[in-house]
Amino acid sequence: MTDPFFWIGTAICAVSAAICIIATATKRYPGDAAIISVAAVELFLVVFGVASGVRQAAGEAIRGEPWEFWGYLITAFILPIAAFWWAILDKTRWSNLVLAAVPITVFVMLFRMEQIWNGAF
Repeated sequence: MTDPFFWIGTAICAVSAAICIIATATKRYPGDAAIISVAAVELFLVVFGVASGVRQAAGEAIRGEPWEFWGYLITAFILPIAAFWWAILDKTRWSNLVLAAVPITVFVMLFRMEQIWNGAF
């Protein structure tokens, strides 16, 4: 059975990716909507990380390797921060494309984290 966090994260990533791709097609610089959508992905990852820590501390076992799960989560947590700084420093339309890569990459990492945690898929 898949975790509800996976589906919530998938929805947030899909909306963020759509906003960033539209921004790439229509703007010459990274706009607030694209940056805020990536910030929403980061906020989700913070909540997901805290909830995962609480679940594991409460005794819920990770079916895969815990170090692998936490490694994916930490890496996913760093991506939006790096893309944000890229967008701030490079004021071109391609910064929106870099921002769009974040939710897509985070989704793939969420998918893998779901496999590690629940053995799903």
